[in-house]
Amino acid sequence: MSGTDVTVHRPQEFPFPEPQKGSVDVLIVAGEHSGDEQAARMVATLLARRPELRVAAIGGPRLAAAGAQLLFDLTASSVVGLVEVLRNLGFFRRVFNETLRWIETHRPKVVCFVDYPGFNLRMARALAAAGISVKGGGTVRSVYYISPQIWAWKARRRFSMAEMLDSLAVIFPFEVECYKDTILPVRFVGHPFVGPDYKAPLRYDQAGPVLLLAGSRRAAVGRIAPVLLDGFEAYRKGNDEARAVMIYPSAAIRELLEAELARRPGVREAVSLVANSEQVAAAAVLTSSGTMSLTCALAGIPGAIAYRANPITYRLGRLLVKVPYIGIGNLILSEPIYPEFIQGAARPDRLAAELRDCLENPERVLRTKRLAAELREALARPPEGDAANWLAGEIEAARRGGAAGA
Repeated sequence: MSGTDVTVHRPQEFPFPEPQKGSVDVLIVAGEHSGDEQAARMVATLLARRPELRVAAIGGPRLAAAGAQLLFDLTASSVVGLVEVLRNLGFFRRVFNETLRWIETHRPKVVCFVDYPGFNLRMARALAAAGISVKGGGTVRSVYYISPQIWAWKARRRFSMAEMLDSLAVIFPFEVECYKDTILPVRFVGHPFVGPDYKAPLRYDQAGPVLLLAGSRRAAVGRIAPVLLDGFEAYRKGNDEARAVMIYPSAAIRELLEAELARRPGVREAVSLVANSEQVAAAAVLTSSGTMSLTCALAGIPGAIAYRANPITYRLGRLLVKVPYIGIGNLILSEPIYPEFIQGAARPDRLAAELRDCLENPERVLRTKRLAAELREALARPPEGDAANWLAGEIEAARRGGAAGA
């Protein structure tokens, strides 16, 4: 949520443009708003330390603002869930093929994949199969920032990742242990939300509004925003002075939220829409389970998680995912800083009750504050350095033709 909103050229045509300044040191591939933001923070720090480096990106506007040449805005088309991916399969196949062609043609020293495993791991495999990446006998180092959630599902991916990748930087300390039985060099680089240069976009304010965070992807927002608004509307029936804020990452999401509010005259005037470039203070939060739930937890804002997936996606997920929580803060702490209400459990009356407890129970606020401090300590940057330091080491290793894992 931090950073400056900028107007950038977001090419949606093929082929992707040529490099602006000759050979490219690193190509960043980030397919979601959260990955774009976190990769942008890494790139901005890297270029502040090493301004001579040349960075290109298949990502989003945050990476462009950080100084990367944006080849394609993949975040504008991010989707979640099996059903949504299948509906857009032709488009993603075109993007995939053009990304592979661009890398093969321009041979960046390093390709740094950021999260987005459905696309990025397939691309890493294709680079190896085509003899482009180091693991395939080529010269392009293939590295990964922000691990897929192998601790939640598809744990055996770690072995294929070790065969395709030269290095992995993780943002949760427990993830290093997950790869101990592979040959993949893995380094914990701290979480970007607790770095010294991170300006927290949220803070707790007892007198602030309720925060409603439905996410950043259209399909998910379309399902979750109504749930959050129903919960807030139920709470407001006994508290008609209550106000709420909804944060949006793009114009498309703002339009979706406006349409949802237009159908709700009972709360339309009580809910403000705020761009994600602005700082927000809140007294309580109802949030989806994505990156923003961790941001809220680190800020010490009491609240709850509400989530609804496509029914087919959810049923498949129940078979494959084996974790006690869907909120990352809850997983790190092994206890719920935010109670979770999933699918049918996300009822208006239950969410309204959570808001009442957050806003009227001082013990709830103190407990959230204590757990937020524990979260910050667990995610702090280690002495070995941050993500920008890791990526700079990978670029130097590529120049030397050195071993994997800086």
